[in-house]
Amino acid sequence: MTRLRMLLAGLAALLLVAVGASGAPAVTVRQDFDPATVERLDTAITDVMERAGIPGVDVGLWIPGRGTYEKSFGVSDKESGVPMKTDLHMRIGSVTKTFTITGLLRLVDQGEIGLDDPVSRYVEGVPNGDRITLRQLAGMRSGLYNYTDADAWSKSLLEDPERTYTPRQLLDYAFAHPPNFPPGTKWEYSNTNTVLLGLVIEKVTGRPLGAELEQQVYEPLGLEQTSFPTSAAMPEPYARGYTDYSPTGATTTGATVDATHWNPSWAWAAGAMISSLEDLHTWVPALADGRLLEPATQKQRLDFGPTGYPDVSYGLGIMRVNDWIGHNGELPGYETLAVQLPSEDATLVILVNSDADYQGDSLSTLIGHAVTSVATPNHVFNLPSAPQSNPRSPKPSRT
Repeated sequence: MTRLRMLLAGLAALLLVAVGASGAPAVTVRQDFDPATVERLDTAITDVMERAGIPGVDVGLWIPGRGTYEKSFGVSDKESGVPMKTDLHMRIGSVTKTFTITGLLRLVDQGEIGLDDPVSRYVEGVPNGDRITLRQLAGMRSGLYNYTDADAWSKSLLEDPERTYTPRQLLDYAFAHPPNFPPGTKWEYSNTNTVLLGLVIEKVTGRPLGAELEQQVYEPLGLEQTSFPTSAAMPEPYARGYTDYSPTGATTTGATVDATHWNPSWAWAAGAMISSLEDLHTWVPALADGRLLEPATQKQRLDFGPTGYPDVSYGLGIMRVNDWIGHNGELPGYETLAVQLPSEDATLVILVNSDADYQGDSLSTLIGHAVTSVATPNHVFNLPSAPQSNPRSPKPSRT
């Protein structure tokens, strides 16, 4: 047994190619958990992929003292059959919110803004803007209508998925509807909140949001594969993304279309960013321990409030699900889960090149549930498939 484990440890540093249970290629970068756990993880992931028809997925699980599991399954391009790889760029949807809110909190630490400032101080024309605070926007408690729930917005996106939106155009869709409730009285997920905070950052700094996040967040952590796009282009190398979104919702035939170059400007500060498995592995621990923020500011960020769903709570641009903290992200073509379990210093990152739900459940949640059921059975990641105010939000707004 000792010799076998030594052999396995030596092989863990090599790049291995195998065939998963679904018949799709699996590319191992590193796996030094015990062999039984690796086998269970492989089986759990490939079973979900086969059942849900997932084209490709990158999975990274890092638990100090127990092991590392970095692996790609399936294909990055369904037409060519090119295997998925862990160094590919992918769109990360609402994980963008963790970066935007970190940028905002850096300004708090620098004395440029206060979390209890009214948003009207920085952005004009916001309904209830003199009563909605930056804290309420970051914590999803503003009551502002979610622009990605608007039929007019959905229709415009499907008519021209490559269209470029300005942040003000996105707010116009939201402000055409009255607020859903008075500020601070409820929790409700709304992409409108984070778009407003992006404008606050630009107003205070006088710089484009992407440039400010690069200086304040990416550069201090050495995130070289993370970017805030200003067009529909994807940096090389990248995985193609597939969606079943249509004007009438998910297709009944299960058919998907290539959404790789749909313009993410519609998500802007709420969900436009691009990253990779390696960069998110760096980002998630920094997000969880607050190394870019003052301790008092991080404490406020992690002041999780109820959302109305069991085991799901929300702080300032960060969620907690059965003690895993971080965020998920979904937009046409891609899904992401980037979370940490502080009690075990465990980090989990999942990148999927499809957003075609399976029986109402998001693909990243299905993979996250499968992985944590094996690795952390006392802390299984699971988001409700249909909560009242869904942290994932309806298609295609679930950035």
